Amino acid sequence: MLTGEPLAKLSGVRFGYDSRVILQDVSMVVPRGKLVAIMGSSGSGKTTILRLLGGQVRPQTGTVTVEGAQVERMSYRELFALRRRMGMLFQFGALFTDMSVFDNVAFPLREHTELPESMVRDLVLMKLQAVGLRGAATMQPSELSGGMARRVALARAIALDPMLILYDEPFTGLDPISVGVIGNLIRSLNDALGATSIVVTHDVEVSFRIVDFVYLLSAGRIIAQGTPDEIRASTDPYVQQFVRGEVDGPVPFHFPAVDYAADVGLGGRA
Repeated sequence: MLTGEPLAKLSGVRFGYDSRVILQDVSMVVPRGKLVAIMGSSGSGKTTILRLLGGQVRPQTGTVTVEGAQVERMSYRELFALRRRMGMLFQFGALFTDMSVFDNVAFPLREHTELPESMVRDLVLMKLQAVGLRGAATMQPSELSGGMARRVALARAIALDPMLILYDEPFTGLDPISVGVIGNLIRSLNDALGATSIVVTHDVEVSFRIVDFVYLLSAGRIIAQGTPDEIRASTDPYVQQFVRGEVDGPVPFHFPAVDYAADVGLGGRA
């Protein structure tokens, strides 16, 4: 059971495009200070939840609430103010390729504040120190490894000390060492900043080591929720298939098709 004052909340949310339904009657609570994972197979609606929280899309039914305010009712000005209090780590980092590491991290500070450059410098170096890359401040993104680039993107995401940090597949494409580093940073920075974090991922091993709570989606619905230990102990066939990475199960290996023998002309042969 996930308890505490909610920072973010979805209640009875439905969202889709025309006849294609992405989310169906989704309700979830993210308490302040917690690290919550939203997991599920590709296309289950995980990233759409992040877009709803940021106001990029609005629910067709239900409500999305962040710090007590309904996101779907916000004006553009109110949404802009809300997003300033959020940090976002995009899949693959999304660094500005024509800016140095330093300038990438400085970008939100220069864009959203009027701090003197001397203070911007100190804050940038502080954030880079937090992710272990102060020594890479003058490097270009093209000179970074994949893991280093993700850490720079994380430093940029926390530049404004956000109340809510959103992570979209932060472990994709990284080697095992980098995955461990990023996972530990997500946990330690959440606690050090007193922030609240939502991690969209399908990486079971590292996520279960760092998160407080898991929501598991399938076909746009929450089919399981609980602590990592509770999810592991679930007897639901889909949950077990997902957690164990089994090839066949409720999500079948074979896409629906007509009988194989008939399809390849073997029907009735001796």
